[in-house]
Amino acid sequence: MRCSPPPRFDDQPRPRPRRARAPDGSPRRPRRLDGRPGHPVPAGRRRVPGGAGAAGTAVLTGVLTGVLVVTGTGTGVGKTVATAAIAALALARGARVAVLKPAQTGVGPGEPGDLDDIARLAPGVSTRELARYPDPLAPATAARRAGRPAVTPAQVAAVAGELAARHELVLVEGAGGLLVRFDDAGATIADAAALLDAPVLVVAHAGLGTLNHTALTVEALHARGRRCAGVLIGAWPGEPDLAARCNLVDLPAVTAAPLLGALPAGAGALEPARFAVVARHSLGPVLGGEWQTPRL
Repeated sequence: MRCSPPPRFDDQPRPRPRRARAPDGSPRRPRRLDGRPGHPVPAGRRRVPGGAGAAGTAVLTGVLTGVLVVTGTGTGVGKTVATAAIAALALARGARVAVLKPAQTGVGPGEPGDLDDIARLAPGVSTRELARYPDPLAPATAARRAGRPAVTPAQVAAVAGELAARHELVLVEGAGGLLVRFDDAGATIADAAALLDAPVLVVAHAGLGTLNHTALTVEALHARGRRCAGVLIGAWPGEPDLAARCNLVDLPAVTAAPLLGALPAGAGALEPARFAVVARHSLGPVLGGEWQTPRL
């Protein structure tokens, strides 16, 4: 089997993909992020979510709206840059966007955290942090060591609902991987997604080992009744090896989830205007970009 060539991150226009058709030859209906059929939203009738547990699900009906939870297969996979890229594309089309960080760890009072990086890369985004703990540990452990209250899924859902009432898109960025604990009772970002009835985007590594990590994360989502919006590679290497190239094909195969893009490594260091261009060419249409999985 020939593995896919590396994706391009230049500014060249891409050919418009052909619209998928149903078996009878008619155009397929657009799909929401949760996999259900939907219709484009007419101009002036963009749906604003009603809040947690109501109509807060992120929906692709012409534009990405609602609440989307961003998690990863582990720490350091590129969740923050991925969140910033999604926010930048939504802002570019005129949407009001908020990013919620339930728990920031490893950062002291007054020090820049993940939301500062997102605000720099996507100017105009609203940000909200619920708690921060100085130790670079899982939120539950860091909260316990700091003697501070832990964040709960109910708090996350309530604040996300408030933000959703004032923004077309709310992105909730977790800490570490999907099952990293918020508190000693074992609550995770997956529980917050359940309260919000929101789909979850999984950010993954590009190279060797990512198939197992990503498949386990998606399987854990399904076991908890959560919808996986898709998989996004958070840091595509400048010189991808054989494993990385093959993973462009294998990730959707082993997870049964669409591959929604691949952000180049180092994108977080770009200035905002350049970052927006790279985001557009690195994220797929579901996330508001133009990226297409390279053909075999």
